[in-house]
Amino acid sequence: MNLLDPLLGAAGPDAAGLTLDLALAGLTVGAAAALSGIGLVVCHRATGVLNLAQGAQAMLVAYLLRDLVVERDWPVWPAVACCLLLVAPALGVLLDALVYRPLQRRGAGPAETMVAGLGVFVLLIGVVVLVWGAGPVSGAPSPFGGAALALPGGHTLRPDTVAQLAAILVLALAVGATTRFTPFGLRVRAVVDDRRLAELAGVDADRVSAAGWAFGSFTAGLVGIALAPYLLLDPYGLPLLVMETMAVAVAARLRSIPVAVVTGLGLGVLQAELTRFRPDGQLLPLVQAVQANLFVVALLAAALLAGPRLADGPGRPDVRPVPPWTRARGGGGARAARAVCLVLLLLPLGFRGNDLRSALLVPALALVLLSIVVVTGYGGQISLGQAGYAGLGALGTALLMSGRIPGLPALPAAPALLFAVLVTAPLGLLTGWPAIRRRGLALALVTFAVGTTLSRFVFQQPYATTGLVLDRPAFLAGDRAFYVAELLLLGLGAAVVRALHGGRTGRALSAMRDHEPGAAAAGVNVPGLKLFAFVAGAALAALGGGLMGMAGRAFDAAAFDPVRGLLWFAAVVVAGADSASAAVLAAALLIGLDAGTVAGVSAVAVGALAAAIGRLPGGLAGLAATRTAARPAPAATAAPTGRLTPTGRRVRALIAARRPSDGGASGQAGP
Repeated sequence: MNLLDPLLGAAGPDAAGLTLDLALAGLTVGAAAALSGIGLVVCHRATGVLNLAQGAQAMLVAYLLRDLVVERDWPVWPAVACCLLLVAPALGVLLDALVYRPLQRRGAGPAETMVAGLGVFVLLIGVVVLVWGAGPVSGAPSPFGGAALALPGGHTLRPDTVAQLAAILVLALAVGATTRFTPFGLRVRAVVDDRRLAELAGVDADRVSAAGWAFGSFTAGLVGIALAPYLLLDPYGLPLLVMETMAVAVAARLRSIPVAVVTGLGLGVLQAELTRFRPDGQLLPLVQAVQANLFVVALLAAALLAGPRLADGPGRPDVRPVPPWTRARGGGGARAARAVCLVLLLLPLGFRGNDLRSALLVPALALVLLSIVVVTGYGGQISLGQAGYAGLGALGTALLMSGRIPGLPALPAAPALLFAVLVTAPLGLLTGWPAIRRRGLALALVTFAVGTTLSRFVFQQPYATTGLVLDRPAFLAGDRAFYVAELLLLGLGAAVVRALHGGRTGRALSAMRDHEPGAAAAGVNVPGLKLFAFVAGAALAALGGGLMGMAGRAFDAAAFDPVRGLLWFAAVVVAGADSASAAVLAAALLIGLDAGTVAGVSAVAVGALAAAIGRLPGGLAGLAATRTAARPAPAATAAPTGRLTPTGRRVRALIAARRPSDGGASGQAGP
């Protein structure tokens, strides 16, 4: 849905002063984006964390306000006060105490903090689905009712827009005055400059962080309340919409509130003005897509133009830590994991009916998650856009089977799937090329923006998805036969991935993951390896996505929503992303929990585990590795010395030479 539709009213193309009317309508959207940017910038300046869960916090507050007013008959303003002044700040303080403070005290790097933020995002979505259901609901109240403000020339300004602009002014002035002229502002600047030095000087950094999270959660709730009256509340739609406004904070380099405000208001007005352009012919759907998804385009552009690095923490450079999912584990634990995976995959062969149809998604999703293992677990590149490549595989298969590709006849299912995989694999360069110069937060934002762009500009466009045929080969029409074929393809994919990991390329990927400059100094072709990882990941994701479409016999854009991609990433990291078994375990967890209970349970489980990454470094695999290491046997390493190539031995020597003398007490050593 285009958020501007309910704001533009009945103004037609011939209305006087159309430009001003559109600008006034766009201010409502732009003001909400500016509020989002203020919250993100302040939270980052006080805590060093980009709040990836802001959209989910906004959604939770919006749902709670609707429940209090519509379902429980509270007056609007007491309900707003309860949500904004009590629930939202308390949620921020709770997240700081339970999720982020353990990470800060352990000296965790940006990768773990990012995974924790995604865990909170997924967890809150799961909670909303469990409490209020997965279907969209309407009737969210607006606290700013009443007559519109009359302007000269017959124009009007909505009261909620006036309230949002006033809130922007008050918050910006309050933050500026607090930062510059109060003792608390001095403490905030001290924590931003160097948290550890500030603590040595007697500053309570935990209190500063708690205040930052409370303010960030307050502004998130304000954004949710501002946007909810114009939308159908959706557990997936509203969080993604707010997450797109992250473009405002990224454009401000997570530092400047004035830049964030101007960018948010400017994008809102520009989005409204673009509705005037309605070209004839085939360009119309593209122009409408750009107009409706301008913030997605802005997020991609801002992430690309922000440079290879974004600040990942107060007083610290954008370091590359050893990722939390690369903890070594014992051979016994790995064998047990493979045995569990085998049982989980063979068990559905005894299922029937709906149980078997639900199980069809497990091997297909496991192939998609294998792509995350290759890109993230082996290569150390954080990619949040793999759902986009899975969707391309499904959509490409459907287009080829439907004869919608010019110059090609309608293909049978198997050749269509193979051709879709071959075409999608090179498209992995869309994220692989930016990855050459980016890492950490900057890379995560680029990959998320690419995945969201594919979803909004391709999967959700009628010109690309109407009239499609997607079915199985005739000899695999039965569910059991198709499941067996999926198992064979999954086994082939897992064998290829394991062979890759155990070979020379796999060891080079591990070296790049653990210490990129050291690997480059030892002669590893780091740019080429990054491109290879993303291309291989795109091929695996496309294969799994095509099988997911065949399992359901239709192309479903919602199955490849960017929010689901975040859930998939968090699930693989929780299971232990440096193991092919983790992909199968994560797929079985996601499909099995929702099929066996109610929708949302898997998101709650995965989100809770990912949010607890500060207490469970490396997730479930890291916990198993810790128990294995407690045995009297020698601790496992990434690869025995006897198996290392000369390049691997040089990389190990470089890592040892650069390791701090205290043994890396922080657990994070990197360039």
